[in-house]
Amino acid sequence: MRLGHRCSGAVTAAGLVLGYVADTVLGDPRRGHPVAAFGTVAAALERRLWAPSRPRGTAYAAVLVGGAALLGAGLERAAGRRRVARVVVTAAATWAVLGGRSLGREAATVAEQLERGDLAAARVQVTHLVGRDTTRLEADEVARACVESVAENTADAVVAPLLWGAALGVPGLLAYRAANTLDAMVGHRSERYLRFGWASARFDDVLNLVPARVCGLLTALAAPLVGGSARSALAAVRRDAGQHPSPNAGVVEAAFAGALGVRLGGVNVYGGHVEDRGTLGSGVPVTVADVDRTVRLARATSLLSLAVAVGLALAPRPVRCQRATR
Repeated sequence: MRLGHRCSGAVTAAGLVLGYVADTVLGDPRRGHPVAAFGTVAAALERRLWAPSRPRGTAYAAVLVGGAALLGAGLERAAGRRRVARVVVTAAATWAVLGGRSLGREAATVAEQLERGDLAAARVQVTHLVGRDTTRLEADEVARACVESVAENTADAVVAPLLWGAALGVPGLLAYRAANTLDAMVGHRSERYLRFGWASARFDDVLNLVPARVCGLLTALAAPLVGGSARSALAAVRRDAGQHPSPNAGVVEAAFAGALGVRLGGVNVYGGHVEDRGTLGSGVPVTVADVDRTVRLARATSLLSLAVAVGLALAPRPVRCQRATR
């Protein structure tokens, strides 16, 4: 069977669902992860291009994100109009860019270490999720860091790639993951990356503007599943999201704080730089017991985002479906 133009939405939807299932069941591959390979290429290019210059940083981001998009387009072109091949390519790309299973696994490990009183191990483990200095954090502060990371990464590692994949197919999946990876690598406000990483950070902000707000809304809808309140989640977003220095992370973290009935935010240290993220939510301080609820909330939000992405992929397009030919 060959793919008619009108059936591309169904193929994209099927690929997103299969890729989501693969991530849920298998998690990230232990070796040869495509995102890790991209990071290696990005680091090599950075060594050649780096300078305290916004134009150089912009060129760096454009080459890598544009290259990822072109790779995605090439993979779709190689699959041609064959339905099965297109579904497989989309599913593989979705699996490669999602990180929901690994996110939950890391958070669960931190929670287990805290529950058995191994604070030293938890301080190290949580660095797999956050970039802040964890060496002096107390147990509840480690738990807060974990909850905040799960919240933010539910948007970055699940909701946003699914939505971009639904809108733009494999090029959208790969380009989004490339941009988000670059933000993590060079987008922070250290002396080295203040200018060079500016474009990467701003591009990631733009790509996440809509997904972060969709994630906030879906988090509110999922709140009752963990004993929370949708109204409290939405109220926290309206009241507190603007206090966070990130225009997108603030929305998601505030939604999680309101949904869980906890208080997030506060002062964090990043490479010697102190950052005040405001107060998100009006509930009680986070404890170790909240990590499990956060993971369950993230899973429910992720499932809802998959439903939204499937609906977006199946939505009518200007070009209608033609009969498939042999």
